[in-house]
Amino acid sequence: MSLTFHWFLPTNGDSRHVVGGGHGTPATASGRDRPPTVGYLSQIARAAEDLGFVGALTPTGAWCEDAWLTTAMVSQNTERLKFLVAFRPGSVSPTLAAQMASTFQRQSGGRLLLNVVTGGESQEQRAYGDFLDKDARYRRTGEFLQIVRELWDGKTVDLNGEFLQVEDAKLARVPDPVPEVYFGGSSPIAGEIAARHADVYLTWGEPPAQVAEKIAWVRGLAVEQGRTLRFGIRLHVITRDTSAQAWAEANRLLEGFDAETVRSVQAGLGRSESEGQQRMLALHGGGRDGLEIHPNLWAGIGLVRGGAGTALVGSHDEVAARIEEYHALGIDEFVLSGYPHLEEAYWFGEGVLPRLAGRGLWRHPYGERAASSAPVPFAS
Repeated sequence: MSLTFHWFLPTNGDSRHVVGGGHGTPATASGRDRPPTVGYLSQIARAAEDLGFVGALTPTGAWCEDAWLTTAMVSQNTERLKFLVAFRPGSVSPTLAAQMASTFQRQSGGRLLLNVVTGGESQEQRAYGDFLDKDARYRRTGEFLQIVRELWDGKTVDLNGEFLQVEDAKLARVPDPVPEVYFGGSSPIAGEIAARHADVYLTWGEPPAQVAEKIAWVRGLAVEQGRTLRFGIRLHVITRDTSAQAWAEANRLLEGFDAETVRSVQAGLGRSESEGQQRMLALHGGGRDGLEIHPNLWAGIGLVRGGAGTALVGSHDEVAARIEEYHALGIDEFVLSGYPHLEEAYWFGEGVLPRLAGRGLWRHPYGERAASSAPVPFAS
C-alpha cells in the first residue's frame, strides 16, 4: 500500500514566517505577506499536484477565507488534485451540505474530500449563530452525518432528532464518487462520532506513543460499530539536505516569534475548550526550551498557531524515517504544510518523497515522476 500525502492551502495567508491563527486567535500580520489570492493558492495547488500530493486541506473559521468557495475556484486551475474541505456541520443544513458536496463532485470531476470540524470554541461558534455546548455540538454532528450519508446513498430521509429535523429529504443527483469523510477529535464523544461515521480519523502530530494510544482507542470504538477506519496525521514539515540546515530554518522561524505575540496567543489558546488543543499546549508549555519532544518532532509552531502545532524537522532521510515510524503505528495518510507553502512543498516533494519511494512506501499517484528519480533540492 502506498502512503497518501496531502498538502495545505493557506487561506489565512502565507509567509516566510509562521502565520498564526485558529482556535479563537486571529491570523497574525505575517499572513499579509502573501495574501491568499486564487492565483497564489492555485500555484501551491498545481505544485502539490505535480509533486504527487493527493489532496490539499483548507481550514475553516473566521480567521481564514471560506473553504468551499475558495476550493471551488482553485479546482478550476488544477486537474487531479483533491480538496480536503474543512466545514462545520452547525453552519449549514445537512440536506444543503449533501447537495453542495454532490455538486462539487460533478463540477470538479470527483475531487472532493470532507474534513468535518465540529468546532471546539463556543465563542467562535456563537459568532456564527451556534449556541450549543461542545458535547451537544458533537451529538448534532452525528445526526448531521447520518442524514448526509443516507442522502448520498440515494435514500429519502425523514429524521426528527435531538437537534436536526428533515422531512422527505432527497437529492436529485447523488455524488459519484461519494466523498470520504475525515474527522478528528480527542474527547470521548469525538471518538464515538468518528467510529460511527468517519472514513479517516485524523490526529494532530503528537509523539508516536500518544498517537499509538489514540489509534488503539478509536480502532476499538470502530470495531464495536462493525467498522474499519483509516488513520491520518496532521503535521508541519521542515526538511532540508542536511539536519543542520533544517534546524537552522526552525530556529529562524522561532526567532521571529516576539514575546508579546507568544504570550497573547498562548493566553487565548489556554482558554480553548478543545481537548486536542490542550494536548498540543502541553507539548511545549508555552516555553522556548525543550521543543524537540521526540527525535525530529518540534513543537515550536504551536507557540503562535492554534490547531496543529508540531513539525517534522530534519534531513530528508530523517523526515522519511519519522514518517515510516508513524506508518508502523497505523498511519497511512499525512496532511502536511510548511512556511512558505509553495517552497516547502518542493522541499518535501523533491527531497522526502523519492526516499520513501525507494523504501517501497510511496509511489506517485499519477505515475508521472519515476520513483527512482534523484531529489532536486529547492533553492531558496
